[in-house]
Amino acid sequence: MSTIATISELTPDLAEQYNALQQYFHKLESAVVAFSGGIDSSLVAYVAAQVLGDRVLAVTSASESLKREDLHLTQELAQQWNLSHQIIHTQEIDNPNYQANPINRCYYCKTTLYQALEKLAKERGYRHIMNGTNLDDLTDYRPGLVAAKEYGILAPLADCQFNKAQIRRLATYLGLKNSRKPQAACLASRIPYGTQVSKNTLAQIEYAESVLLNLGFTQCRVRHHQTIARIEIPIDEFEKALQHRQQIESQLKSCGYQFVTLDLSGFHSGSLNTMANIPEK
Repeated sequence: MSTIATISELTPDLAEQYNALQQYFHKLESAVVAFSGGIDSSLVAYVAAQVLGDRVLAVTSASESLKREDLHLTQELAQQWNLSHQIIHTQEIDNPNYQANPINRCYYCKTTLYQALEKLAKERGYRHIMNGTNLDDLTDYRPGLVAAKEYGILAPLADCQFNKAQIRRLATYLGLKNSRKPQAACLASRIPYGTQVSKNTLAQIEYAESVLLNLGFTQCRVRHHQTIARIEIPIDEFEKALQHRQQIESQLKSCGYQFVTLDLSGFHSGSLNTMANIPEK
């Protein structure tokens, strides 16, 4: 663990929440944390390990829907934080319900994950399973929350009333390397509902987005519409896209897209939910 500044350096409200989070973990015997490398699950794993030490195990699924970059990040963070960490390989991609990509696809993915974590926790003697769900998630369309409820998954951040902004502020205070990491939903979220999910498609999307990220775009999504790649980036980065137009078009066509388009609405997390007329809560 890295050196932590005194709690008095926090704002009073955030200090109180940080203390509540630590007390939350003090009440637990041991736990497995679903660890994706995002800042939410990272904060849970980091603070839980502060309190519980080796009675916490962070577990990452190296499924095809997780970017390899994020998988490597979990390994790097676990080593940096001296965090017990295990990588497993869930097989949601083999589930016909997941492949069909219905609007509740996330339910089938999380069910597969939580089944695997439950089995691992029982085998290794860990009492609880936790995830990084926060208050903001509860106002969004998240079918995976149904699976979490079915498997009795704890949500320390939501229970301690953390929203995303507060999570980032506490993570920055604690010096977590990924405190400013942009939100990154799974690769399957780039595929319109009803279009089948396959390993090849997920790999195609991951490569296409790596092209944009390597060019320095701060946020990007490559929405997969069969032969069409619909790029979402922040509007203030459109000029950069035009500057690199030929390179972007060439490299995305090289991985199988016939047409490469720029969405003039800009980056919008969850845009495929809007297309499917899924109402925001």
